[in-house]
Amino acid sequence: MKKSILYIAAVIMAAGTMTWGTPMVSHAEPENLVAESPVVSAVLLVPQEVNTSESGPDLEIQKAKEEAEAAAQAAQAAEAAAASAQNARQNLVNYALQFVGNPYRAGGNDPHTGADCSGFVRYVMQHGAGVSMNRSSGEQARQGTAISSSQMQPGDLIFYGSGSGVNHVAMYIGNGQIVHASTYKTGIKVSNWNYRTPVKIVSMLG
Repeated sequence: MKKSILYIAAVIMAAGTMTWGTPMVSHAEPENLVAESPVVSAVLLVPQEVNTSESGPDLEIQKAKEEAEAAAQAAQAAEAAAASAQNARQNLVNYALQFVGNPYRAGGNDPHTGADCSGFVRYVMQHGAGVSMNRSSGEQARQGTAISSSQMQPGDLIFYGSGSGVNHVAMYIGNGQIVHASTYKTGIKVSNWNYRTPVKIVSMLG
């Protein structure tokens, strides 16, 4: 009987050793769950272009800018044209002044050797500016554009006479002066533009 009890006890102990060989977990271990990362779709946001070329304030600003640029370019072009015209007039005057002191000769056409008033003007305009003139002062007065004394510029022609008739012509050189083939005694010289009363003033250079 005693042996049977010891045997049973030995069997129980052996069974317990087998059962408890693996330590029992007294609490539930958390599962090692890997949380799935949410898939984020990267969306590239492309800003939409705003069409301001057809309407709205931007169009008005752009239009005003273009108009201002065009006006500035036109002003520059006009200024350049005016400067070019002034240079051309001054060159013509300088050409005429080189003959001061040369002789007066009735019917003369070349101021190098002698010319009368209309011959002098005709030669200077032709060779100094490429402008063709009639031969007599009366015929020359019918050419070009009539202007007032306040509009005179260097290179314009001033005609003198008695009444409405023309019998003398000179070239205005600026500063209230003219160059002209005057008389046998004085030859080609510089005078005040109003030393006689002008009958007509003409611009041949536009």
